[in-house]
Amino acid sequence: MIITKTPVRLSFFGGGTDYPAYFNRYPGAVLGTTINKYNFVTVNPLSPFFDYNYRISYSKQELVKNYQDIIHPSVRECLTYFNIEKGTEINIVADLPARSGLGSSSTFTVGLINALYALKGINATKVQLAMDAVKIEQELIGELVGSQDQYHAAYGGLSKIDFNKNDVTVNTIDINKKYLKKFESQLLLFFTGQTRYANEILDEQIKNTKTCVKDKYLMKMYNMVDIGIDLLTKGDIESFGRLLDKSWNYKKELSTKITNEQINNLYSLAINAGAYGGKLAGAGSGGFLMFVVPEERKISIRKALKNLLEVDFLFEKSGSKVIFKD
Repeated sequence: MIITKTPVRLSFFGGGTDYPAYFNRYPGAVLGTTINKYNFVTVNPLSPFFDYNYRISYSKQELVKNYQDIIHPSVRECLTYFNIEKGTEINIVADLPARSGLGSSSTFTVGLINALYALKGINATKVQLAMDAVKIEQELIGELVGSQDQYHAAYGGLSKIDFNKNDVTVNTIDINKKYLKKFESQLLLFFTGQTRYANEILDEQIKNTKTCVKDKYLMKMYNMVDIGIDLLTKGDIESFGRLLDKSWNYKKELSTKITNEQINNLYSLAINAGAYGGKLAGAGSGGFLMFVVPEERKISIRKALKNLLEVDFLFEKSGSKVIFKD
């Protein structure tokens, strides 16, 4: 039995520049962090006494003879990629709901890849986990996903990830512990109650990216990555939050599907209650709203968003790891 534990992420700046349609033309970069909310994947040999060879348990259960018949796309393609022909049971448990904008899909893929490597007796490197996840999601499944979530999940921590046509580089951001703790304490995360399929949101954005019509916004968002890092290293959380607000306004220009009336209203409630700035996590149109707030305005902001579920979290820096092997 193998069990892996893989964190989800919060993305601050540069989202949209991590798509090949953009970084194959211009450099891309993102700034984000993983948090202590996880996907747990258990992989276990399946007894030969059943009349099926694969048992996959998530929000539903699949019992199939051939892995090509598995409906769950990531499970199917991962088993195909690793050529797992022996009977296998896979169980998936997550701290947060799927399709909520925190990279949970890629988090799961990285965790499953890690488990399958361990099943073969291989200690995979972080870069291998990320590269395999990108290949499986973008090429084998054909999902309209970027490339940051896989690297965040594999590496963990507060990182700047640079994307170029032939290279991806991950650099951990070294920040004074006092400033990092202050930053962590001034981030609030709220679940909007809406989940969505990223492909449906990203279709228009990717088309716009391919035609270069949104390059001016993407370039501005790219430039904000290093500015954001500089503000964090100085402990200037207020300016970081206000920069996040500006980035959110640029992000909304990338596609008409990124936000909606409900999201806009909720965002305005938080800003009017004193938040410095914020954004909707992930592709858009649902999921989690994140805000950078002054300590003295937390109560007011929570009151303004009282109908939303707040999620307590801490930063995480380990990335995907095997936590049990027997």
